[in-house]
Amino acid sequence: MSSTPTITVLYFAAASTATGLTSEEVPLPTSSDSSFCTALADVLVARHPGTNLRDVLAQSQWAVNEEMVDDPSKVILKGGEEVAVICPVSGG
Repeated sequence: MSSTPTITVLYFAAASTATGLTSEEVPLPTSSDSSFCTALADVLVARHPGTNLRDVLAQSQWAVNEEMVDDPSKVILKGGEEVAVICPVSGG
């Protein structure tokens, strides 16, 4: 019996506001030819229709297992990872 690998997605700031969540378990995208960023962003947006999550993700950075990702298209997720959506912040 095989199970679908999952990742834990952590939402911060605007991403948390858009989803109403701070984290969730997400099945990995099944398309192996999609880049990490495009595939995961599309999966997350589909899980949260009617929100501004796509806009938030377009302005955000990713971290995988507490390491910032410079080039999301080169990251391959296998399951079990923790992926954080790091939104831009401003302060005064």
